[in-house]
Amino acid sequence: MRAMKKGLMTLIGVALVGSQLVACTNSSTNTPANTATSTAESKTVTPSPVASKPVEITWWNFPNFQPLDGEVGKYEKQIIAAFNKKYPEIKVNLEMITFEGGPQKLNVAIASNSAPDVIYDAPGRIIDWGKKKLLAPLNDIVTEEVKKDITPALWKQSMVGDQIYMYPINTAPFMMAVNKTVFEKIGALDLLPLSRPDRTWTVAEYEKALQAVKEKAPEIIPTGFFAKSTAGDQGTRAYIANLGVSRFLSEDNSKVAINTDNAAKALDWVAKATKDKISVSGSASLAAADVNDLFLQGKLAFTLNYSAVLKAQNVPLKKVQFEDILLPFPTLDGSKPKLEPYLGGMAVFNNGNADKITAAKKLVDFIANDPEYAKKNLIQTGGLSARTSITGLYSDAEYKYAETARQFITDAPTIADGYAEIRTFWFPELQRVLTGAATGKEALDSFATKANEAIAKAKKDQAAAK
Repeated sequence: MRAMKKGLMTLIGVALVGSQLVACTNSSTNTPANTATSTAESKTVTPSPVASKPVEITWWNFPNFQPLDGEVGKYEKQIIAAFNKKYPEIKVNLEMITFEGGPQKLNVAIASNSAPDVIYDAPGRIIDWGKKKLLAPLNDIVTEEVKKDITPALWKQSMVGDQIYMYPINTAPFMMAVNKTVFEKIGALDLLPLSRPDRTWTVAEYEKALQAVKEKAPEIIPTGFFAKSTAGDQGTRAYIANLGVSRFLSEDNSKVAINTDNAAKALDWVAKATKDKISVSGSASLAAADVNDLFLQGKLAFTLNYSAVLKAQNVPLKKVQFEDILLPFPTLDGSKPKLEPYLGGMAVFNNGNADKITAAKKLVDFIANDPEYAKKNLIQTGGLSARTSITGLYSDAEYKYAETARQFITDAPTIADGYAEIRTFWFPELQRVLTGAATGKEALDSFATKANEAIAKAKKDQAAAK
């Protein structure tokens, strides 16, 4: 272990090589396993009864499900058709929204009191809406079986206090990925931790892999980084946190914890790697999608914002064929990494109409628990089940590894009070380090000051609203 620490400290002190992060994108197909290890499909919960009079609800959906026949929304229409066989009195109007323009469209709809009745989204937005009392609690459609079958780390991202505002459906740990084909071609596959069941590795080992790419495949950029905007920020924060064996926020999300000496040195290392051309040039002005595209073009050896879901979605987007393999983030001392979870789930807006709320809850329950469609829906997302008992959905080896990597999942900072503002302070500080305007410690301390003020203000505002 002393040798590992010496490895990183030497590279930092001498200002040697670097590190990377990357982004995400859209659609593809998955290979379901012939036999699931556990079907464990729960019984469909019947929400509070409502008269069988016609009800019309609107479902807004990001492209959480992979397109059928290249048509975005086609699979969602199949869900609605199956749902209507059970609930013919409920008309569901589907509106597909994009990851680029959807958030702003939602903000406008909420501000004008025209929010959809139901949405499939992620905790970052859903929990913020829950804190603002915009959503209907879902406690009445979550059974005790389901409550016990989902880990506390995922429930933390689905609740405000004791109220459930997001029904967790699909998940996957965010981690790194490597272009395995590159390492096979340069005869350096042994430098990757693929022989270890958990694939954990040290920063020193990671550095050796980066150097091998630089020396033996000069046409390939060893790694990358991005800091143009908040998009994909889970990649940059988890990368720096793991390299520096630090948390991003404290366990109770009450303050910043990333401004440690080791994390600061890791951030300095990233900046030096850019200058040494071991990390992609111009990373201060690159977006997550830009770096991700380099990986899909086969021009980048490592990408740092990946998951089993993104691996599946990226298949049709690859410009060249190569094998992408999932890896956890390396840590300075070889300790277990802390991986933030991707989590997708459904929420119901409280639009003041009890019949619509009940109908929307039935759609949520159908998507999450229908004996026939629940498993289909999971596979179509390309994700793992939020429920720990439902495994073996895919035959692909990387999905099996993703199941193993769930042991490293930690609570994400997305549920912190003031998170929407906190994340806006992160990328400007990264930019300052990458452009030489600040050291890693100066930038992380500056981030901590601003973020802690935002957390305190959000807590104060919430207390005043009660």
